[in-house]
Amino acid sequence: MDKNSQLYKMRQKYISHPLQGFGAYLVYWMFALMPVDMASAVGGWLMRTLGPKVGQTKKARNNLVAAFPEKSPEEIEQIIVGMWDNLGRSAAEIPHLHKMRPGGPRIEIVGIENGLATKTDDKPGLFFSGHIGNWEATMCIAEVLDMDMMSVYRAPDNPWVEGLFMRARKTFKGKLVKKGPEGARKLTRYLKDGGHACMLVDQKMTDGIAVPFFGRDAMTAPALAQFALKYDAPIIPVRSERLNGAHFRVTFYPPLEVTKTGDRRADTLAIMTNVNATMEHWIRERPEQWLWLHRRWPK
Repeated sequence: MDKNSQLYKMRQKYISHPLQGFGAYLVYWMFALMPVDMASAVGGWLMRTLGPKVGQTKKARNNLVAAFPEKSPEEIEQIIVGMWDNLGRSAAEIPHLHKMRPGGPRIEIVGIENGLATKTDDKPGLFFSGHIGNWEATMCIAEVLDMDMMSVYRAPDNPWVEGLFMRARKTFKGKLVKKGPEGARKLTRYLKDGGHACMLVDQKMTDGIAVPFFGRDAMTAPALAQFALKYDAPIIPVRSERLNGAHFRVTFYPPLEVTKTGDRRADTLAIMTNVNATMEHWIRERPEQWLWLHRRWPK
């Protein structure tokens, strides 16, 4: 590592990250002191006011134009505003996640029988969702099913911010593992022992496989399909929807059809094509609730 790289890492560790962390904690506690509905409303207002003006919005706009060539510029801008509103609300709701109990007045549960079926089939089980609605609300599925579960998450680059997210997720029933080689090994052992796991599958994976998504190939992580094929595990889609303000619906769908032909590569592609098609269907129904800021497709 050269001297400039060392200096950059030192500044990041001792200056940038602590300052960012201080700002994140300040915002967190500001929203924590508000009632949940107020926090959600204020967070939504802030982000739909400021978000469309930041540079990252160009990425979202380009993604939307490519995904919805039939929509007018006005419709695209409306989705962008809705996306920022949903993102602001989701961020402001993080300090209140422990108050949002499944089956209560804020989180409606639909299709629970599809999830419960995996408890008694003597197999490992896989649940997948994406960055839709308030995706942190899907963290409640282990509690809904009264099931120990392993959830894979992408750790923020800033350890201060990661600590904040872990604080918010303290009520999660199960185990949390970081995305990466070590997390993959833990997840493999867990599934091998008959465990159940939940993954968000809508982010780009540079060394993944090319799978159609909104009419274009998107590099997609194949792990979900690979685990399903290796351990004969059912794959349950789980969708989070924002209904009105800080109220949500979490839906468990019937397991995806998995066909084994003996060609592992073809079977993996077929499963992930089905997964992406499921995600695309959800997003088309509520496009403003997906995180279009991802660099999901190649340039």
